[in-house]
Amino acid sequence: MNRRFIENIIMSARSIREQSLRTVLTMLIIAFGIMALVGILSAIDVMKDSINSNFTSMGANTFNIRNRSSNASFGKPGRRKQAFTNITYKQASEFKEKFKEASIVSLSMIGSYNATVKYEAQKSNPNIMIMGGDENYLATAGYDLISGRSFSKQEIEGNSHLALIGNDLKLSLFGNKSSIDQTIIIGGIRFKVIGELKEKGSSFGFGSDKTCVIPVTTCRNYFSTGNTSFVVNVLALSATDLENQIAHTTGIFRNIRQLSTTQDNNFEITRSDNLSSMLIDNLSYVTIAATVIAAITLIGAAIGLMNIMLVSVTERTREIGVRKAIGATSNDIKIQFLTEAIVICQIGGALGIVFGILIGNWVSSFFDQGFIIPWVWIIVAALLCFVVGLLSGLIPALKAARLDPVESLRYE
Repeated sequence: MNRRFIENIIMSARSIREQSLRTVLTMLIIAFGIMALVGILSAIDVMKDSINSNFTSMGANTFNIRNRSSNASFGKPGRRKQAFTNITYKQASEFKEKFKEASIVSLSMIGSYNATVKYEAQKSNPNIMIMGGDENYLATAGYDLISGRSFSKQEIEGNSHLALIGNDLKLSLFGNKSSIDQTIIIGGIRFKVIGELKEKGSSFGFGSDKTCVIPVTTCRNYFSTGNTSFVVNVLALSATDLENQIAHTTGIFRNIRQLSTTQDNNFEITRSDNLSSMLIDNLSYVTIAATVIAAITLIGAAIGLMNIMLVSVTERTREIGVRKAIGATSNDIKIQFLTEAIVICQIGGALGIVFGILIGNWVSSFFDQGFIIPWVWIIVAALLCFVVGLLSGLIPALKAARLDPVESLRYE
């Protein structure tokens, strides 16, 4: 049995060489299908790991309170709809004073998404996010300092002109020099740098290192608009009591927002792990799309391979007759052609797996992930190639096995 199997492999290799152009084209179609499957799905796995690591750095027991939507409204037909109002600084501060659970509470706001920061003759790109935060902001946002210090409560209350800068901003303005105690300019306003933030990396275009954090009170004075809404960030010290803290938070904030028992919440409480789950759920659509693309490509490859095998049966009719005349059974002929189809698919699949791994690791480099070998998708790809080869070669193999040896020998 082993000898016959090896003979079939050798004959398959010889047949592939004789039909090299047609076979290579079919292999490439299979390779592109497997590359799409392995490459895209590996990239998605990298994205999922990156999302989980980014939100884990914030802490699984972190949640925040924010306005539901500045433009949304709710109500029933025939009734006047009530607009969701922004969370004011007074409301956010009131919650911070009233919330006495075992947790760390901070207030924050976004001052600008596209600010330009200057230091002497150096100027950043206009893509710096200006955040307003208080003395607890770094803890609730998952930031660490590599040098310097954070704000004090007195500095927050005093509207101090101080700043903490992200790693990308520090490198663009100061290079390898220390930025501590240096003066930067944001929108014509001078700020003294007192801390450098540890690198966090980026996810889906959101650069955590292109950030400049200033006191929330100062940010409120210079960057607040009529559409500004403050965010309350809570880091629960006990993850086991998280649900109770969220329920308690809802009650306190409903009172602060002066909502009656019949009114719906005009704010939302979002957990960090919920955000990561939402993003990962959205990636499932990309997974489905990648699978569909790979399936369509493999179906095309299967049809092409079947066509090649049918042509091969016709071209090798006399060879089949000779083999049967010297003792080969119909089963031997069938196995020969099935083996040939499977070998073609496996070679194409191996190329696709290599290309897919390269694509997956290329994407991985953008997310600061290490080299990955997606064993699960490699095994799935190999099995798919086996199934495609088996199905594609079945009809040609049956046709070859049914040929009459006498008629085959007469074939010209």
